[in-house]
Amino acid sequence: MIAAEVIARRLALAGVKEAYGIPGGEVLTFVNSLADAGIRFVLCKHENAGGFMAEGAYHASGAPGVLVATLGPGVANAVNVMANALQDRVPMLLITGCVDSSEAATYTHQVFDHGALLSCVTKATMTIADGAVDVMIDKALAIAMQDPPGPVHLDLPISVAHKEQKDPAYQIEKAMPLRGTPRVGESLETASKWLAEARRPIIIAGLEVLYQGAEEAVSAFVKTNSVPLITTYKAKGILDEEHPLSLGAAGLSPKADDLLLPLVSESDCIILAGYDPIEMRSGWKNPWPEDARVIEFSAVPNVHYMHHSRFEFIGDIGAGLEALTKCVTDLDIVVTDNSRPSPKVDDAVVLIQKKLASYFGAGLDDWGPRAVIDVARSVLPRNTVATVDSGAHRILLSQMWTCYTPRTLLQSTGLCTMGCALPMATGYKRLNPQTPVAAFMGDGCLEMVLGELATLRDSGLPVTVIVFVDESLALIELKQRKLNYQNVGVDFTGTDLAAVAEAMGGRGVTVDTRDSLVSAINESLDATTFTLIACIISRKAYDGLF
Repeated sequence: MIAAEVIARRLALAGVKEAYGIPGGEVLTFVNSLADAGIRFVLCKHENAGGFMAEGAYHASGAPGVLVATLGPGVANAVNVMANALQDRVPMLLITGCVDSSEAATYTHQVFDHGALLSCVTKATMTIADGAVDVMIDKALAIAMQDPPGPVHLDLPISVAHKEQKDPAYQIEKAMPLRGTPRVGESLETASKWLAEARRPIIIAGLEVLYQGAEEAVSAFVKTNSVPLITTYKAKGILDEEHPLSLGAAGLSPKADDLLLPLVSESDCIILAGYDPIEMRSGWKNPWPEDARVIEFSAVPNVHYMHHSRFEFIGDIGAGLEALTKCVTDLDIVVTDNSRPSPKVDDAVVLIQKKLASYFGAGLDDWGPRAVIDVARSVLPRNTVATVDSGAHRILLSQMWTCYTPRTLLQSTGLCTMGCALPMATGYKRLNPQTPVAAFMGDGCLEMVLGELATLRDSGLPVTVIVFVDESLALIELKQRKLNYQNVGVDFTGTDLAAVAEAMGGRGVTVDTRDSLVSAINESLDATTFTLIACIISRKAYDGLF
């Protein structure tokens, strides 16, 4: 096999079904080898969008995403999505072409140091070496998938790509590394006593739960120990958000924070399960007293210092929670529905749930952004996977969109990048075509990635694209007004987005009432191509909503 074939076959063995990107002359050998290995190459309109398609594919399949870019501008275009993958813990390989080192000594056209550019936004960057291709692709896959998962960059020199390699005698089957379970000892015993004695316990769960596959363990812990749960936006659905112990998600909403942060700070036992505060706003920095009883189960050590904990158990989050529950049981202090939460805490939790519903519940407006989300959640099937990009609409939707299972609301939470929802929905739908998929976008976000409607069209998939049209970067405009600044650089002339969708081979509908939105969504579910629903809302429509 040549080097490009070795890499492509290793990716196929890792479960990769599709790769995304834009081919250039420097990666043609590799793109050809992908096809030979049974991996579909999906042409996108921009490498950044291709990376988000790869992320969508990862969420759909569990296999690492693959983005392919040519040298120079192709690499530079991928920087944003690599940073996003690093912060959102997305395993991804960026495979790029490059000129040979001997050529780079005198040839400068489109040439710069790819590794130097990408080193701060990837877990590793390496140049494929002749004779070590199988070792290096295995290393790249292992690094991308191990705790914490993230992006790895591989530069493939033009001459190496088509050089014959020794046919590997075998493929190393790499199991996920064993994660430590907390040792029963003084620390765990003390933590279990705290939990057993607590009258106002609370658990906060985050994205590490997802990549460790600990969702069921968290859900079981909540139910067994009667502990109310707050999640980050990425972790929504770990517990069915209709469950009486669910307090929904937090991250960016001041209204939600005003209710949830006091509950956290007054808790007498706080359990953190895979909680990475990279998703949270500044109000969540050290949100509890220094002497608070905080027990943390984490995939990696706390080096961010956004919060502190009295006990920090590093390793298997699910096994850690199970060990804590068992230790409580062994103490013969049995937790029952009658013993915890106390009536006072029950009342406090119910009151917060009612207040959250009054802010973010159903039927609140005849029309506007809350009505759009309310209608969409009621009409779209329960198993719909939603994607959302950054802006005022994301904050509101992340609070209002009910998740019944994990991984059903996908977004950029660490980096909060615009324009991710459409390509992420495309990548997910391509790998799971039977699952209903809806992308929620601001009009400013959509106009950043309009070309990817053509990618969605070429995929022939019926994704529902719901756009909040207010002809403004609403979140930034809101911040300008709060600071008494001038209105600068946030408003723009409207585009007939429905007409654009029609021109690009999809279906386009403009709506401004609940009834028309209901009809448009129902029709989109029966369509054979994508449907773009432009929801016309007023400027400043988000004032006071989150």
